[in-house]
Amino acid sequence: MGDASGRSRLYGALAGGLLATAALPAAAHDAGRVLTHEDYARAERFMGYNTAPLVDHMVTAVVWQDDGHFWFRDHDADGDHFRRVEAATGTVSDAFDRERLATALADATGEPVDAAKLGVTGIATDAEGRLEITIGESRYRCDLVDRGGCVALEDAATRKPGRGEADATGREPAVESPDGKLAAFIRDWNLWVRDTGTGVETQLTTDGVEDYGYATDNAGWTHSDRAILVWSPDSRKIATFQQDQRRTSEMVLVGTNVGAPKIERWKYPFVGDEHVTMIERVIIDVPTRKVVRLDMPPDQHRSTLCDDVSCNGGWEDVQWAPDGSTLAFASTSRDHKDTWLRIADAATGAVREVYHEHVPTYFESGNGRVNWKYLPGIGPQESGEFIWFSERSGWGHLYLHDLATGELKHPVTGGEGNVTQVLRVDPDTRTIWFRGVGMEPGRNPYYQHFYKVGFDGGEPVLLTPEDADHAITLSPDGTYFVDAWSTPTTPPVTVLRDSDDGSTIATIATADDSRLRATGWVPPTPFTVKARDGETELHGLMFMPAHLDENRKYPVVNYIYPGPQTGSVRGRSFSVARSDHQALAELGFIVIALDGLGTPWRSKAFHDAFDGDIGDNTLPDQVTGLRQLAERHPWMDLGRVGVWGHSGGGYATLDAMLTYPDFYKVGISESGNHDNRSYEDDWAEKWQGLEVVDAEGKSNYDAQANQNRVGNLQGKLLLAHGMMDDNVPPSNTMLVVDALIKANKDFDLLLFPNARHGFGEDTPYMTRRRWDYFVEHLMGATPPPQYRMKAD
Repeated sequence: MGDASGRSRLYGALAGGLLATAALPAAAHDAGRVLTHEDYARAERFMGYNTAPLVDHMVTAVVWQDDGHFWFRDHDADGDHFRRVEAATGTVSDAFDRERLATALADATGEPVDAAKLGVTGIATDAEGRLEITIGESRYRCDLVDRGGCVALEDAATRKPGRGEADATGREPAVESPDGKLAAFIRDWNLWVRDTGTGVETQLTTDGVEDYGYATDNAGWTHSDRAILVWSPDSRKIATFQQDQRRTSEMVLVGTNVGAPKIERWKYPFVGDEHVTMIERVIIDVPTRKVVRLDMPPDQHRSTLCDDVSCNGGWEDVQWAPDGSTLAFASTSRDHKDTWLRIADAATGAVREVYHEHVPTYFESGNGRVNWKYLPGIGPQESGEFIWFSERSGWGHLYLHDLATGELKHPVTGGEGNVTQVLRVDPDTRTIWFRGVGMEPGRNPYYQHFYKVGFDGGEPVLLTPEDADHAITLSPDGTYFVDAWSTPTTPPVTVLRDSDDGSTIATIATADDSRLRATGWVPPTPFTVKARDGETELHGLMFMPAHLDENRKYPVVNYIYPGPQTGSVRGRSFSVARSDHQALAELGFIVIALDGLGTPWRSKAFHDAFDGDIGDNTLPDQVTGLRQLAERHPWMDLGRVGVWGHSGGGYATLDAMLTYPDFYKVGISESGNHDNRSYEDDWAEKWQGLEVVDAEGKSNYDAQANQNRVGNLQGKLLLAHGMMDDNVPPSNTMLVVDALIKANKDFDLLLFPNARHGFGEDTPYMTRRRWDYFVEHLMGATPPPQYRMKAD
């Protein structure tokens, strides 16, 4: 799959089979059609901000307050309600009287408060049983029983900041210790702690300097002022690193404003750089302020899961022993082909290598969660083991190893299907609870189920029997779990279950989409097609106009996100809107999202399909899949096929226009990483491999660079990028622009002067321009002038 010439031959063969369809004329129905503002307004009614409020009793938040109680937000035609559940009995009650709370909050703030739109994000009770409410940045203590009203506990100036953000006083974002008494933060490249009770601050390190600081959060594509660290369970030690970026490349963005431009400059490592970001691991004894540097060379700034050392807001590849005496961590090579499990002595810094895994492509420790577990065997149930996740069998499974020798004891899970996320491990009962896909024969291989299995292996116990996708929220002690199960076409049923056997304690809510369907909304249609090999089954979703006329010919829009870290469909649970797919369909398009070979969640071989050839972008599967769908549905017009995507999808969009110029007639490429040598090092080096330049100056990255092939462009192309994009630098699109100009190619360009990667407040404008572009150039119709999306 790394043979670029072979890929070109395959693409050519597929495209050649479509030349006949490429010459089909535009459907007569669309020729000369003029769309109105009312047409766009009708389509906009299917955007998520309009459809989401029309689904009743779809649980969107489950927050456990303790081991036996949780609250959730309920919604119906009467607005938002907040319910509290007693887990032991499944009893559901109102968390508070929302009318009384609205009145009390209005009295406290002097502002009107709508009881149906309270915006509550936190619910607790104090020691005296009084209600404590969090709304946005403010917290209130409210006595609704004796009508004592609400009192502000802290305003925005004193609230605790969220991870990665400073509070309103400008204090640095902090990571609180397990006992809640200390909070660690970065100041002037050094690590400090603040006493949460007194506010007294103590400096822990003193030798941090610019670009060589402690706990700093910077992967290039993502960067913040938060601290990356892990507290020991006893709140006495901190595991972190001193991050060396002194020789790392820089990124510079220039803002658009009146007067002198605002410059943003930070460290940003690139593919092929000789010097990239490295970390030097340390353990800090907080009471003595002693810094113990681990006895090992600097480590790569890598994770077993994602392209940052921090994947989900923490430092997931680092785990403490329960007594804080040792620290386990996983190190990963620059190309992600080697991973080592190591144990450090917290007192001396001595490091012991326990286990090493080498893979020919790339190592990952799970899907969305790091799944290895450190079990040092403290206490009466001493085991001295570790659980390791590996795809060595061709599927992602768990294996039990001896901690002293690293030797495999036995597999814990096996067979077809993947363990995706280990949610709980209980060393006392030697039980593991995990999410998995593809383990239930005959079901959609992307549906996630919940299981438990013993350390000794055997057949996992299925805890979620329904043929659906299951979203799981465990109680803090793991005794119960909330399960919201749904499919792309059926809204969720939310139940409370026992974690021991999966038995249902109570049905918490059954979502009702009647009001939504009354508007004419229709769910997407799941489909399967065969991959480029003619054998592998691929899954996708089709979005059609609610009032499909099978006697018409509809232009087709292929939405694409090619992976390799995710796919185009983005989950198989119920969603009222997936991007603007259904809204666009209502204008008169068929919208297709298909997960091709090279995307995750299936077998290792499936995921590895274009390893070392990132320019594959699932395109052979997209084209052959569309051909199969058109054979089934004659109303799909393969003479008018467009493609669009954002970020990696923006990259794939232009690739599609250049690789299949006779097939894809219109492309809208947003925020694309068009040459991954102009993107951060970790992502592309994992999927494409380290850059190799031969004696003639040719690189194994040349074939993936879109600007090298712009001479192939035939159709209509719109490029879009935010000029302050600190994820995918705008230079990626500018490389393509420069090449298009030199090739004398016509194209359209839309730049958002102050937008980041996702366009932010400019998103409604981009959405409208995307609709206009497809309506005019793919449908052959006229869009309404300057329609304004009403997202707010």
